[in-house]
Amino acid sequence: MNLLIFPLQWGFLLLTSSLLLALSSTVEYTFNIENTSMQRLCHEESIVVVNGSLPGPTIDVREGDTVIVHVLNQSPYNITIHWHGVYQLFNGWADGTEYVTQCGIVPRNSYTYTFNVTGQEGTLWWHAHSFDLRGTVYGAFIIRPPLGSSYPFPQPYQELPILFGDWYNGNIVDIEIEALAEGHGSNYSNAYTINGFPGDLYNCSQNQTYKMNVTQGKTYLLRMMNAALDSHFFFKLANHSFTVVAVDASYTVPYHTDILVIAPGQTVDALFTANQSNGSYYMAASPYNVGVPAFDKTTTRGIVVYGNDENETTTPPVMPVLPVVNDTATAFTFYSNLTSLVGAPHWVPVPLNVDERMFITVGLGLEHCPEGASCSGPNGEKYSASMNNESFVLPKGRRFSMLEAFYYNMSGVFTTDFPDHPVWFDFTNESLSDDVAIMYAPKSTKAKRLKFNSTVEIVYQNTALLYEINHPMHIHGYSFYVLAQGFGDFNPRLDQAKYNLINPQIRNTIAVSAGGWAVIRFQANNPGVWFVHCHVDDHLEWGLDMTFEVENGPTPSTSLPPPPIDMPECDISANMYKCMLETNNTSCFL
Repeated sequence: MNLLIFPLQWGFLLLTSSLLLALSSTVEYTFNIENTSMQRLCHEESIVVVNGSLPGPTIDVREGDTVIVHVLNQSPYNITIHWHGVYQLFNGWADGTEYVTQCGIVPRNSYTYTFNVTGQEGTLWWHAHSFDLRGTVYGAFIIRPPLGSSYPFPQPYQELPILFGDWYNGNIVDIEIEALAEGHGSNYSNAYTINGFPGDLYNCSQNQTYKMNVTQGKTYLLRMMNAALDSHFFFKLANHSFTVVAVDASYTVPYHTDILVIAPGQTVDALFTANQSNGSYYMAASPYNVGVPAFDKTTTRGIVVYGNDENETTTPPVMPVLPVVNDTATAFTFYSNLTSLVGAPHWVPVPLNVDERMFITVGLGLEHCPEGASCSGPNGEKYSASMNNESFVLPKGRRFSMLEAFYYNMSGVFTTDFPDHPVWFDFTNESLSDDVAIMYAPKSTKAKRLKFNSTVEIVYQNTALLYEINHPMHIHGYSFYVLAQGFGDFNPRLDQAKYNLINPQIRNTIAVSAGGWAVIRFQANNPGVWFVHCHVDDHLEWGLDMTFEVENGPTPSTSLPPPPIDMPECDISANMYKCMLETNNTSCFL
């Protein structure tokens, strides 16, 4: 009888091959990506979507399943699909990160992603990882327990995905190209959406409001995902409360609250019981934002109706009271009070012996405006961003992705000298924004090399350069323990005493508070090149990114396998991207 060893994020799971086959299956999907005309806010726009819908299709699998997704690119843009939060154990080729793990699927071409879903349960999501296309190319990714297993909480009567997004009265790719060329931030959205609908607070949207019918006395599981390009959200359901049972596909100690807070890229699983009198109640999401000078300040909302639609009355639905837009106290209370459920499926204790310690600053900065150009960022410059004074640039002009360069041991695509610590300064002192040496970080394509199976601890320190602003930091290929969070400059002498080493929450995206810090820890047991970035799209494009190069393990089964033979070629997509930037239009793809 063969034994198969599947590495989890912090340990190993042994299964017999026969048992694995009995419990798992193969689930297959086809994504047809193309331009589709949709109307919102009395405005018709041609947008790129999957299978004609916004959001796209839900991937619904069980832990242990094999997933096959055929991607047919009929859009005018190169595209990749990233399975946000899926570990892709020993299969970085399927991570879907443009220029990092693969190059784009060019128009009128196809590619098939094949991967296993192992060692995690809960709510994740998928999205495009090319340009700003994730603004319309996204959907839910639900991982249920294996057959014969159950949730570590009472079975809900019904489960419903809730995806927050944006609507732009314009082509989001064109908006991004213009913003990058001129050095300013992308135009903010014209509306927020719940499951693709703006809600009745917006113009022409009375009949474009998400509606959920419930039965009195029943309990529902909301699987919530923040797919918005830039915005954190407060979320409330009038006269109801929630019990959070998971975040980022990791079970939590049940947390009771009347408000949820969710950063870009994060997911929250929350139960609520329909325990009010018959009628209608608004669910509403409004932005949480600190330090951003201009953003969409509107509110999207849907309606929860007790019983059938005909039970709706002329009485307006009850509206919840939402926090003010910069209510950091409420946001931090939610973010910092979650803990993991000890003994839940796939839970493993925190590794106590640390091999690599890193201190990483995350913040905004500036880039000099090219000679002869006109830039509209601060002081006539271009916006930039950095981690440890290095502003990341994707290797768009190369013939190979970073993962291919790693596998074939090729030089010239990236270097492995990302620093373990920054240039030291008073990180949360806003007056230092005039320091040229700190403000203008050099552009580079760097990775931090990690030994296989090493335990890594990172202090993320937010800076106040330009603005104090939140940064949701996402690591591909891993989840991590959130040991502590706080404000001001991290002080190891005082703040290490705050570490939760017993049951810290487990995330794949951590919201590092404006003017604050967060400490995470993970075990680097998944070889390959993994993207680390802020999940605010402008910040990603400006350089608030880096990569981890995790070395292979000691055996073939603990090493990255060869790439699929049909991986998209990089030189074609690089030339198209270069053409697009030079001509400032999309004709290169046609």
